[in-house]
Parts: sequence; structure tokens; C-alpha cells
Amino acid sequence: MFEAVEELVGEHAGLETKLADPSVHADQANARKLNKRYAELTPIVATYRAWKRTGDDIETAREFAHDDPDFAAEVKQLEKDREQLTEKLRLLLVPRDPSDDKDVILEIKAGAGGDESALFAGDLLRMYLRYAERVGWKTEIIDATESELGGYKDVQVAVKTKGGNGATEPGQGVWARLKYEGGVHRVQRVPATESAGRIHTSAAGVLVTPEAEEVEVEVHANDLRIDVYRSSGPGGQSVNTTDSAVRITHLPTGIVASCQNEKSQLQNKEQAMRILRSRLLAAAQEEAESKAADARRSQVRTVDRSEKIRTYNFPENRISDHRVGFKAYNLDQVLDGELDPMIQACVDADSAAKLAAA
Repeated sequence: MFEAVEELVGEHAGLETKLADPSVHADQANARKLNKRYAELTPIVATYRAWKRTGDDIETAREFAHDDPDFAAEVKQLEKDREQLTEKLRLLLVPRDPSDDKDVILEIKAGAGGDESALFAGDLLRMYLRYAERVGWKTEIIDATESELGGYKDVQVAVKTKGGNGATEPGQGVWARLKYEGGVHRVQRVPATESAGRIHTSAAGVLVTPEAEEVEVEVHANDLRIDVYRSSGPGGQSVNTTDSAVRITHLPTGIVASCQNEKSQLQNKEQAMRILRSRLLAAAQEEAESKAADARRSQVRTVDRSEKIRTYNFPENRISDHRVGFKAYNLDQVLDGELDPMIQACVDADSAAKLAAA
């Protein structure tokens, strides 16, 4: 069942050897990349070794069980342990979201419901701030527009791990937990402004995006076509009589950069490469921003009461997540930051779907 894990064990051992080499740490970016991958593989390798060891122990216990009844009971316990390790390993092998370890920008926007919606947005903000405090994350309010009654029309919060560089354990990053919060949140309660005691329904939108890292551009020589030609601009006799101008085409994207201002072909090539890199960087950043915008739109198409992921029912002290069928009657505790059971229900449903598709 877990034949592919042997390859991961080999990769883990190779990474361990590399990380033990002091020269590897001279390149900090590469060292961080290797450390991150090593941390991702470590729980898989540890669980796999325990799974194999338990299998060997079961065989040994079965051999001795013929002569000693005490070993028969041990076989049952070992089989139970192996079932648990099997399930744990299956979950660890579920394809990971590459953004799971990233910090996030969380935005809460008041929607349908006017002042009551803005007050509810304030309640959601406090809920997330308290949750972050419980799990040991750092928060910073980046921007906020308050309402007249003390709520928020719009508020943006940066949520980071203590180190500010993502999680130390796989699956425990800010995005890994908070990505399920994106969507329309509906509240049912008697507003503070309601004199007749009627229950109103309003909504607020939550948008969660991974905090973008600096986009790095890697240019491979095989992806470039370099043309040289005679300069047609000013620059003197040497410019006009030699093929010093350079045009570089990045074949995968079709982006072109050229330079003819310098006297030598080498100088023009260096300048053209600088221009090309900057254009590729701008294109990569534009693509990243476009994907982030698409993610935001997919989370909250309209902050409307009908498009809801979760309902907060104050009269019944009930909270319901409509995506996974989760329901609990401890709304007061959830608003005080006890979000883990509800988030875990989303994590489990996501993992189950990925396992079914694998």
C-alpha cells in the first residue's frame, strides 16, 4: 500500500546528508528550501518506520502466542496500533496545499444588514484575534473602517506565526487552518438597535489570502533566443559598423528585450538581460495578483445572506457550517476563539475528499 513511501524515505535520508554539510548553509535560500522539505518528510518517515516496526512485532507476537497466551492479547493491541498508524500514514500522504505554511491576510467586510452587519463584522474580528492568541499566532490590523456604532465596515488583519515564516510543523500554518474561513458568514440575532425584540438576519464576508512572497524569476539559457544586429541609432562609427545590438526573446512567454545603446555586444547583452528579468518579474507578479484576486472572488462572490458557508444563531447559541454539516451549541465559546473543532471538521472533510480522489 505504501510502496511509494520508500522513495520518500530515500529522499529524507539524502536531505539529512545535505543538511549536515556546512557548505550547503552558505546559500541561505537553498538551505531554507531543503529544511522545509525535510520537515515535511520527517513525520511521514517516522510514521512509516513505526508502521513497519509494528508489523514485525505482530509477526513475532503471533509466533510466541502459540506457547504463551499473554502474547495473544499483545497481538490484538499491536493490530489495533497498526490500524491507527495505517490511517495516520494515509492522511500524511494526502497531497498538501503548497501554501499551507504561509501566513495570511484576512479581511472582514460588512454586507447585507447595515449597522448590524458591521457589528457582526466586529464580532468576527474579535473571534479571529482570540483564536490567533489561543494558538500562538501574531496579529496586526493593517487597515480598518469603523462604523458609527462601533463595528467595522471593513477591516484587514495580517496573521502570522511567531517566527513570521510559516509553520514549524506541516499542516499547522496559518493558511492551513484559516483558508476554510473564506466565505459569507450569516448571523441571526436581535440587533442592539431593534426595539421590538425581532430576530434579524445579516451577513459579513471573510476573505483569506496567503501572504505573497517576493516573486523570484529564474531564467534558463535554453529558454532564450539571442539575436545580434547592427545598431541603427547614434553612437559613432563603431556602433554603426559592428553587430553590437542585442535582442533577447524569452521563448516560453514571448517577452522581448533589446539594447543597442552600449558600444560592445557584451554590454548590450547584459543590459537586455536586466530589462528582460524586470519584465518577467512584472509578468509573474501580475499573474500572482490575478490568482489572488480570483481566489478572493471565489470566496465571496457577493456578501449576500443567501450565499453562506456558516450561520451563527444567537437565540439557540448554535453555530452551523453548511459545507460539512458541522453543528454545535457553544456559539459563545466559538466567538471567544474556540474555533478548532469547526476548522478540524473542514480539514477532515477536505482530506477525505482528496483521499477519495487519489
